[in-house]
Amino acid sequence: MAIALTVIEVALVAASVQGVLFPRESASADSHLPASDMVSVDSGNPSTYVATPQDTYSSDDGYLVEGWGVSKIEAPEAWQITRGEPSVIVAVLDTGINKDNPGLADRVVADVNFSDSPTSDDLYGHGTHMAGTIAAIAPDCQLMNVKVAGDTGKCEPSVVARGILWAVKHGAKVINMSLAMTASPDLESAVDYAWNQGAIVVAAAGNKGTSEPSYPAYYVDCIAVAGINENNSLALLSSYGDWVDVAAPGFNIYSELPHNEYGYKTGTSAAAAHVSGVAALVFSVARDMNGDGEVNDEARWAIENSCTTVAGQGVGCGLVNAFQAVTETIS
Repeated sequence: MAIALTVIEVALVAASVQGVLFPRESASADSHLPASDMVSVDSGNPSTYVATPQDTYSSDDGYLVEGWGVSKIEAPEAWQITRGEPSVIVAVLDTGINKDNPGLADRVVADVNFSDSPTSDDLYGHGTHMAGTIAAIAPDCQLMNVKVAGDTGKCEPSVVARGILWAVKHGAKVINMSLAMTASPDLESAVDYAWNQGAIVVAAAGNKGTSEPSYPAYYVDCIAVAGINENNSLALLSSYGDWVDVAAPGFNIYSELPHNEYGYKTGTSAAAAHVSGVAALVFSVARDMNGDGEVNDEARWAIENSCTTVAGQGVGCGLVNAFQAVTETIS
């Protein structure tokens, strides 16, 4: 079973995570602790973590003022070359995208609900935050709302696999999965299918603070993303390891929440969303250089080979750089 994590950098309870969809990763306005994922254990299943429904807050400040991650990865510089294309659709496999947010809802070109919730709307707050981060980086790309997690943040690997297949068959070129769970044959098969059909799959490395693999990030055909802070150091609780491909901003990330509110979330969920935004930009200018009929291989190569070196081990190629990735793609 998968779920959404929350915030407040506390020691994570060590156990095998059946599935974690990192939502409520937001910092409380009056918290005296650094932002991170504060989780509680589902009494019905001790191997599953569930997020507590508090510790988000809104702000009237503009996104670009607060969104340090957008600047850190040099997205504004990349916009001099491309702001993305409407033909590039990013599927957000999450808790939904809030329909009351006009800035996001107007960009959703497809909408489906695979969860146990009666609505595809985001009643939990995580999917909207991820969608907002992606949209802030790739302003002219479109979104696909694929709700695979219910209104408490839980989802199953088989449901996520169905979401991947549906997204690919309906035109998604980038698939963002800010979630983690144990290995699943169905999930791996779906990730492989997406890659073979020309899509890029991006997944959060997890918030266990260890080198233990998380899925689907661990799969070869998926870009595994660790989180960093503003000092280019590994963010607290971010997973790491030689299976991680890249890193991206994942600490105190400011973005949309339901009902036109804004707030902060910390975790590798947000880091994955940054990479999905970069992938959308790169996709809009990528060309098939090897004649295989797809550009996802060229796009992934550009993303991973244009990273900025950061301190520490287990962060793959380093910090993604939107400007360098786009430049690499068109050179």
